[in-house]
Amino acid sequence: MNDSKRSSRRQLLIGAAVGGGLLASHEKARADAAGQLGTPLGPYGERSPFEKAVRWRRDSKTPETGSSFTPLQDSVGTLTPSSLHYERHHSGIPNIDPAQHRLVIHGMVNRPLSLSVAEIRRLPSVSRTLVLECGGNSGSEWAAKGGPDVQRSYGLVSCSEWTGVPLSLLLTEVGVQPGASWVIAEGADACRMERSIPIAKAMDNILVAYGQNGEALRPAQGYPLRLIIPGWEGNANVKWLHSLKLTDQGYMARDETAKYTELMPDGKAWMHAFQMDAKSVITFPSGGQKLPGPGLYELTGLAWSGRGKIERVEITTDGGRSWAKAQLQEPRLPMAFTRFRLPWRFDGREAVIASRAVDETGYVQPTREALVAVRGTNSSYHFNGTKYWKVQADGAVTNVEA
Repeated sequence: MNDSKRSSRRQLLIGAAVGGGLLASHEKARADAAGQLGTPLGPYGERSPFEKAVRWRRDSKTPETGSSFTPLQDSVGTLTPSSLHYERHHSGIPNIDPAQHRLVIHGMVNRPLSLSVAEIRRLPSVSRTLVLECGGNSGSEWAAKGGPDVQRSYGLVSCSEWTGVPLSLLLTEVGVQPGASWVIAEGADACRMERSIPIAKAMDNILVAYGQNGEALRPAQGYPLRLIIPGWEGNANVKWLHSLKLTDQGYMARDETAKYTELMPDGKAWMHAFQMDAKSVITFPSGGQKLPGPGLYELTGLAWSGRGKIERVEITTDGGRSWAKAQLQEPRLPMAFTRFRLPWRFDGREAVIASRAVDETGYVQPTREALVAVRGTNSSYHFNGTKYWKVQADGAVTNVEA
């Protein structure tokens, strides 16, 4: 650690201790708590009642449909608690008894299989930390407006440790017939969510997952089985999975034709835009927050890419005129959240801050203007442009486009 960084951190700590009467308040709190019993033990852990981070839900016409957004502004580290993982539902959350649920693998295979959840859980498993992002995340940014805060603009993305069986293992077991080029995945929810997946991806790195963050999937995340497709848009990661059919063509299902397609400037529809490109956003300070006054702060945020690892993140505090290299938290995992940080001294003058990510393939997160130049403004999906926040002189942080 260099001397300037050590000095800045020491000044911050000394200021907090002296200015806030830290030692005195600590002694008083210790005296007040002496001899008081805490709450009894419980069967399932709860968070402190002083922690208030919750998901924000976008209004919809029916309670069974809609989205819940992860509070990224309150996140620390890189993993998203299962209870705060974003949700996107088309027909509600089914209540499925795992003892009655089965996964059928059929179609262009030599040995069709019907597997119980218990049978799947007995197979060789793997665990991977992976980001999951809705294709519509940040969709409002296409119109150069966005949301007032990072949760409502960027909250349809989360990162978890997923546990399950490699799909390639199951496909090898059934024996894929020559000519089979697609897997049609179907969920057991009321809308029978259906997506077409190229066989090459199915044989690569997809999981049939039953675990999330050390326990069973939550019902809202597809309990008891779901697909986890590293780096691909969330809608293709079919929840409540009950059928995999091998075919020689895609099915042109509703959610890959009428939805989750990109209308290009020439009028053509860009279909099967599966992969999520490199993206980043500053989560502190961000829209809706307020710095208490001038002083030393740590700019921090999250970066991710469906192409692989994050290689570099740069931060600007002057609206893009200059950029500084941020520190990346290790380990950096492919297709997972990477936490970035940069010390910054707020001097009480207006500042415009943003981040841009570069992944291991060399892909650079573009500006909104660069995206629009190629894809126009008719899209609602796959926005990954740089996000600017304005820190006003009084410390209030707002969306630059607001």
